Amino acid sequence: MNKKELVAAVAQRKGISQKDAEIALDGVLETITEAVCRAESVVLIGFGSFSVKERAARTGYNPSTKEKMLYPAKRVVRFKAGANLNKL
Repeated sequence: MNKKELVAAVAQRKGISQKDAEIALDGVLETITEAVCRAESVVLIGFGSFSVKERAARTGYNPSTKEKMLYPAKRVVRFKAGANLNKL
């Protein structure tokens, strides 16, 4: 399911126009994105949670040259499914 199909499904399920559903979905996605960019957790009970995790620097290898490479530390977004999604 892509965004267009999701908007259509939400609009049909809630009995609202597709334009209103798209505005609501865009608002939710923007809010989640902004919160995660500020390293805040977003918890949606029953659905899941978005959080930021620090990944430590590590040493790896270039597969073509077998040369050692240093991968810098970085922050990554993590999604943990909630209880309702884990039932599937």
